[in-house]
Amino acid sequence: MAGGIQDDDGEEIHDINVTPFIDVMLVLLIIFMVAAPLSTVDVPVDLPGSTAAASDRPEEPIYLTLGRDLTVTLAQTEVPREALAAALDIASKGNREERIYLRADATVAYGDLTELMNSLRDAGYLKVALVGMDAAPAGAAP
Repeated sequence: MAGGIQDDDGEEIHDINVTPFIDVMLVLLIIFMVAAPLSTVDVPVDLPGSTAAASDRPEEPIYLTLGRDLTVTLAQTEVPREALAAALDIASKGNREERIYLRADATVAYGDLTELMNSLRDAGYLKVALVGMDAAPAGAAP
């Protein structure tokens, strides 16, 4: 008796069984299909480097400021969080494609800033620019 499978002629069949290989490939495909959407960013935000050249601003930019005491100020007017969407609609004249320039105090926690950005997204304003102070490029003399 021979060690391999034999056909009618008494010769061994030298074919590779690819079924386990296909099973492994399908499992990997499913893993990548599930993991790929998790690696994307949910909130689109323009984050220019601090040494980047200043971009052109509109004539009347909409500045939204998150203060040290977590008060929200639109232009020069303090706005309650629940009225933020309505105030932004008035300031942008209903144009939700308008870019919102977001400023925050250096002592504000990241979670509080993220919460404000989520409020902007919920209100329909997806174009957000973070405003920061100009800094000297790395390696430049002070």
